[in-house]
Amino acid sequence: MHAPDREGSCTEGWDTCRAEARAGCGSDHLLAGFMGTGIFEQCHFLMGFEDTLTNLYAHPDEMHALIDYITEYRLTYVRMLIDHLQPDVIFSHDDWGTKNALFMKPEMWREFFKEPYRRFYGYIRSRGVIAIHHADSYLVPIVDDMAEIGIQVWQGVLPENDIPALQAHLNGRLTLMGGFGAAIDRKDATPEDILTYARSVLRCNCPGGHYIPSITYGLAGTVYPHVDTYLNQAVDEYNAALHVPVTHLPPVPRRSVHAAAAPAQSAPEAEQPQGDVLSRIASALVRGQQKRVLQLCSEALESGHGAQEILADGLVRGMTILGEDFSANRAFVPEMLIAARCMAAATELLKPYMTGESSETIGRVCLGTVRGDMHDIGKNLVASMFEGCGFEVINLGVDVSSDKFISAALENKADIICMSALLTTTMNYMKEVVAAVEASELKGKVKIMVGGAPVNDAFAKAIGADAYTSNANAAVVMAKKLIAAN
Repeated sequence: MHAPDREGSCTEGWDTCRAEARAGCGSDHLLAGFMGTGIFEQCHFLMGFEDTLTNLYAHPDEMHALIDYITEYRLTYVRMLIDHLQPDVIFSHDDWGTKNALFMKPEMWREFFKEPYRRFYGYIRSRGVIAIHHADSYLVPIVDDMAEIGIQVWQGVLPENDIPALQAHLNGRLTLMGGFGAAIDRKDATPEDILTYARSVLRCNCPGGHYIPSITYGLAGTVYPHVDTYLNQAVDEYNAALHVPVTHLPPVPRRSVHAAAAPAQSAPEAEQPQGDVLSRIASALVRGQQKRVLQLCSEALESGHGAQEILADGLVRGMTILGEDFSANRAFVPEMLIAARCMAAATELLKPYMTGESSETIGRVCLGTVRGDMHDIGKNLVASMFEGCGFEVINLGVDVSSDKFISAALENKADIICMSALLTTTMNYMKEVVAAVEASELKGKVKIMVGGAPVNDAFAKAIGADAYTSNANAAVVMAKKLIAAN
């Protein structure tokens, strides 16, 4: 069935659909209505991820109006779904962060998305339907808000959220569903690997209660069916042995439920920190104050500072400070994107003044999302951070083959090849790229870095990559180390 129009005139086919769905459920399963592409996702599907996040700062009134319109549409949609399908559960999808941080500061999420979702989930609850929200993200800073607005089950809980700590904090206000991370969903995962992993997760999370074990993806099942088989076996074993005392719980990474403190608000234009002009450039860049950055760059030029000095000791310095804040969850993606735009504008201003100066580049990076994968949000953020910190970036886009990585690296005399993947099905292509580089004339001349949601350090070592990093700032730090060691 197609999504409804604004008038809700989609009226045909419901009886057949409901009868078939109920027959498929039987008496021991719940019938779920699935609603993908949530309010935030619809915003960035319409205008792009970067513009969505920066527009929350630049055009708040217009963004509120757009979000209200999308919310009304989703209410029309869910009203029809409940009226005609009569589901037991509504499963709604909206990712609000990466595996390590929110996409935006908690205050911004509350300003734009909390009340629209309170209306949405409030309506679902008022109809006697269970409200499940999918987000395979790190959402600890807003977990109390999620419980408050009516979400009953948070599906997609990643291990990075520290599930036992969340269980203790929530005390039954919200059921957590997930815990089986994508890292186990591999073609080469053996039955022993899967069972050992699943049993460890169950021993760790189940005693806290209000927990449903599952893969963290938004829909049922793993990418590789044999993984699902053994995950289910481990769950069945655990359920059959509930009377057995739980002992020897595995260690888990601990992150405070209140770990993400609100970052400081941007200072007004008139309130600029004292200090030399280069320090003020760095501070204005951190605050995303483009006009102020350009003004200060002009002042620095007039006072005798060289363009390269302004770039290195003002602009790059500011991006480095912001990158450190980003790694510590004191800054978020919108602040990074706005700062990157300030950096681009300032660099354009300085270009005419670099004639005759030695324009120093830290290194050249060929960067892309691997073949078969069309995700580019994280990759583009890394690219912006590289450029802001003085690297020359050759952004190859998405769905990049090994031949394209190699030819671009040769043509541009790259120091580093950076690969990104969001899917477990595409991350394995990174191994092919590494092998192709080793078989080419690039062998020993270029370093290889990898990143992305399912990727980790162990995987990077297993495929022969030189390094793995989990975020944009860490990528810059590691790239500098690799180039210095070359």
